[in-house]
Amino acid sequence: MIVRTLAECEQSNRKIVTETWDSTRMLLKDDNMGFSFHITTIYANTETHIHYQNHLESVYCISGNGEIETIADGKIYKIEAGTLYILDKHDEHLLRGGSEDMKMACVFNPPLNGKEVHDESGVYPLEAETVV
Repeated sequence: MIVRTLAECEQSNRKIVTETWDSTRMLLKDDNMGFSFHITTIYANTETHIHYQNHLESVYCISGNGEIETIADGKIYKIEAGTLYILDKHDEHLLRGGSEDMKMACVFNPPLNGKEVHDESGVYPLEAETVV
């Protein structure tokens, strides 16, 4: 059995911080579950270009607000507490924080190693440096 707290993970190298978001990676590839689980905060009034070409992601908004815009068709979807969105087709998108930070629970398949950040195309590499 694996038991971890968010607080413990936030105080470790499992927390990655960027200009527009931070992500605490609570479950990673080396846990051998076949997926990874993260608690991510999207900062208010920011925009992040994302295109997970190597991963599928499911995201549940715990709190806050924002929106997601799919690049292919320009559709904009409102995000607020209780919203689930699934990037089941490697959807390229813009994720925008609204008037307050969004706290999100995220699941990735295949699982992340832990050090991933978006490259200039919004992509996470398939194999990034492993968390030690």
